[in-house]
Amino acid sequence: MSHNTFGHLFRVTTWGESHGAALGCVVDGCPPGIRFTRADIQADLDRRRPGQSRFVTQRREPDEVKILSGVLMDEDGDTLVTTGTPVSMLIENVDQRSKDYGEIARQYRPGHADYTYDVKYGLRDHRGGGRSSARETAARVAAGALARKVVPGMTVRGALVSVGEKEIDRANWDWDFVHAAENPFFTPDRASVQIFADYLDGIRKAGSSVGAVIEIVAEGVPPGLGAPIYAKLDQDIAGNLMSINAVKGVEIGEGFAAAKLRGEENADEMRMGNDGKPIFLSNHAGGILGGISTGQPVVARFAVKPTSSILTPRQSIDKEGRNVDIMTKGRHDPCVGIRAVPIGEAMVACAIADHYLRHRGQTGR
Repeated sequence: MSHNTFGHLFRVTTWGESHGAALGCVVDGCPPGIRFTRADIQADLDRRRPGQSRFVTQRREPDEVKILSGVLMDEDGDTLVTTGTPVSMLIENVDQRSKDYGEIARQYRPGHADYTYDVKYGLRDHRGGGRSSARETAARVAAGALARKVVPGMTVRGALVSVGEKEIDRANWDWDFVHAAENPFFTPDRASVQIFADYLDGIRKAGSSVGAVIEIVAEGVPPGLGAPIYAKLDQDIAGNLMSINAVKGVEIGEGFAAAKLRGEENADEMRMGNDGKPIFLSNHAGGILGGISTGQPVVARFAVKPTSSILTPRQSIDKEGRNVDIMTKGRHDPCVGIRAVPIGEAMVACAIADHYLRHRGQTGR
């Protein structure tokens, strides 16, 4: 299987399967001298970690990261410093239950990649989806935690803005609440927690699932990143987000809503600030014009489909072409979009870090 690498200068290769011994990533092209701690990586992995509430899969994985190469220990004994060589990180799998998937070894689950993998490769790993499992995204989150350190002054934050048919009230947006202990949804709207909880409890008890929309905001992105034709910053952000399991749509800035605006509403007007730098009066473009960053916050949203593994029986076929009814057992998220928040942050951070290094390499600044 090819195409396990993304990025140009900040290149990330992920490896491993859902029910293998371990998974991980190799980050090649990370500049030397980037300072970070293992806790910096672990903090992002902990936000993605399964089993933290009744609204996500109950698979129990500590997701403890091991950093195997590409760093030196600083004199303080805690801070790691990148050497410019490949940074390899490993995360062990400790709670696989492969027997949960024995009954579907020769059956194609509707909505999954079972059939397409079999058609393409002539075989598939039925144990939790193998390489196509969202378990692989833990490695991306580890790489994204390192990517955040590459661009000076950049912050990348994400939030869940809708679950199924339920949406947040943007008037209540509070970034500080997104990671509050009483918030299992990464929602920025405190009032939405109980609404989401009641809604998902009903979905879960019905043996079904729903999708979600996640919004990612990157601030401190310098202007000038990206190129206007085949290396647009928004193009690569969209590609990175679309590569996440179960993502079926991506938009930048106003996105599809821009089609409903008039020209005078959508264009982001400008004025010169007192510091001699331009000020944008709005940000419908999501911080990117002509594929190049403006210096405004980069805003992207992505839609995650309902989890395909559900207890409700669905019609399908097996490897021999027989009609079957499938009810997927195992431990699954009633809304896989919840844990997609730190994954989306990681993929946006990787795209921007890659373009930052490409810009620096081309312009020398």
